[in-house]
Amino acid sequence: GTTVLSAAVEAGRIPDFYFQAVGSGTGAIAAWEANLRLLADGRFGKTKMKLLVSQNEPFVLIKDSWKARTRELAVLDEDLARRQVAAIKATVLSNRRPPYGITGGLYDALSWSGGEVLSADNEALEQAAKLFLEKEGMDVTPEAGVALSSLMQAVKAGSIPEDAAVMLNVTGGGIKRLFKDETMYYKKADLIIEKNDISSDKLEKKLKTL
Repeated sequence: GTTVLSAAVEAGRIPDFYFQAVGSGTGAIAAWEANLRLLADGRFGKTKMKLLVSQNEPFVLIKDSWKARTRELAVLDEDLARRQVAAIKATVLSNRRPPYGITGGLYDALSWSGGEVLSADNEALEQAAKLFLEKEGMDVTPEAGVALSSLMQAVKAGSIPEDAAVMLNVTGGGIKRLFKDETMYYKKADLIIEKNDISSDKLEKKLKTL
């Protein structure tokens, strides 16, 4: 939500389109709520920002659900879901119980904004991430590659006017650079509690060792 507010302040207006990869969809819901706040504020225009969210193929539960235009999540066999999740690179997008159909959830956000759910396979997201690195000088995480790939698809399809204000939420990046440029130190746990330690007496003794 705060990224949308920042974009509006920087551009002086509400974006026309908002692109983000989603697993639960809560980020897109927050973007919608930020749009509502900006409309209530009145200083940044009256644009209803179109949400264009995307998933990593073959795990496209939200896309399948939205395609049916129903509040109910699409039925997904558990074994099939596990195979699909194992096949995607953007594993953080693998939420099997997103807040989709609840009041104020992703279904409402997409409906209000006239939004759409897109998707990208592993090859497409990698190509998009490579392009981002070449053009912007920064590595991005797989889910950001999914969002960028979806933006590229929409532009290629002619769905985005040339004069449109577009916001791309790059939800993660710079990890490879961090490992390259900095020395990483891994913090060891100060206290490890095993399952058989979960009792008041044992926990008290464990805590006293800190």
